[in-house]
Amino acid sequence: MRKCSPWTFLPIMFSLFTAAGLWVVYFIAVEDDKIIPLSSEYKRSGQKSPPYISIAGNAPPASCVFSQVMNMAAFVGFILGVLRYLQLKPRMHRPWMNIGGLVALSLACFGMTLVGNFQLTNDEELHNVGTSMTFGLGTLFCWVQSFITVKVNLRNEGRRADFILMAQGLHMHAARTQWALVMFFLTFLASFAIEFRNYHFEIMCTDYQDPPLSLSETFSEVSEYQSDQL
Repeated sequence: MRKCSPWTFLPIMFSLFTAAGLWVVYFIAVEDDKIIPLSSEYKRSGQKSPPYISIAGNAPPASCVFSQVMNMAAFVGFILGVLRYLQLKPRMHRPWMNIGGLVALSLACFGMTLVGNFQLTNDEELHNVGTSMTFGLGTLFCWVQSFITVKVNLRNEGRRADFILMAQGLHMHAARTQWALVMFFLTFLASFAIEFRNYHFEIMCTDYQDPPLSLSETFSEVSEYQSDQL
């Protein structure tokens, strides 16, 4: 029986807890009558706002949960990006694409912190910058990783229109698309578990009196997880 690396569960737990946290924000905002439900029809004359993620997390108490969820998601997302970079590093003949993917995800994670900590009504410009970074660079990261996955094919496992709607005033369709996009993005990151299950990551710590080690030596190269170990 094959034994999976414990790192398998990191992408899955990241996606599940982030998705759950965002839905908690949504239900809090609905319960407080800040937004209308996704299943309802939006009328401009009404007092409630359309259920965009940013609007759901715009006012307390939902904004408090939203900030915490986005900050934690940004931190763990960055860790996932670093592990993915280390996993692909020995297999990439052209490292610029692997480095570019890590940079894109790092900036997207920073954008997530801007979205979570600068609410829409408090600093709309900075909030929108964070939104553009999160969705724009996050989508770029997904495309880069999709190409790398097919190209590198680790262990033969790699091959197994929102803004337009808003401009047209179709806010409910745009809001539903936004929620769907975030869920698909989290599902994509969760799929890293398929390849993480065969890998083992280590961080080595040595005494200061020992000869100094370079960063590349300190972080050990990713070694393939031995399937015959019990």
